[in-house]
Amino acid sequence: MKLMFSPTSPFVRRVRAAAAELGLADRISLEPIQVAPVRENDAYAAGINPLRKVPALVLDDGRTTLIDSTVICLYLDELAGGGRLLPCSGDERWEVLTRQAVALGMTDALVLSRYETALRPQALRWPEWAHDQEQRFWTGLGWFEERMAGAGAADAVPDLAQLALACCLGYADFRFPGFDWRGRAPVAAARYARLLQRPSLASTGPS
Repeated sequence: MKLMFSPTSPFVRRVRAAAAELGLADRISLEPIQVAPVRENDAYAAGINPLRKVPALVLDDGRTTLIDSTVICLYLDELAGGGRLLPCSGDERWEVLTRQAVALGMTDALVLSRYETALRPQALRWPEWAHDQEQRFWTGLGWFEERMAGAGAADAVPDLAQLALACCLGYADFRFPGFDWRGRAPVAAARYARLLQRPSLASTGPS
């Protein structure tokens, strides 16, 4: 399998971490792709992902391509036997999917803020809009902090939501080093520190 990736993407990192947790990393080769905003990549859009986003996973048949980090993670989970990153049924399944949705929304908001403050020409920037995106990160982090308080230890194998939140927080450290998110969310910070000890996340940090 071939993973179209950017080394700075938190969504790509989640796929790579999931593959490592499932013992599938050695079956995936990495192919760097340029997908920065306003830098069109017509060949990639025509042959891989019409949205010009990463990650995308080209399967071993060379014809089938999966796009979106959640779709790819679910495929890898099924390939590894199923039920390891996402419960197959029951209330826990919907809880994981809901937590994943919040974590991915936080990540989307940070990426949009990054584009606004670093890539958009200075004269065209909208500071209030960037601030609003960053607030979505903070309110999401508060939501997680409230639900983590009093909870047990992190699972032996991180689920899809835990991986999504860990990659979001890693992206915050990478692109927004001035954020004191650990001071505002000590429970999440402690959980994140434990997750970072896992090889799947320790070896896939943004660069």
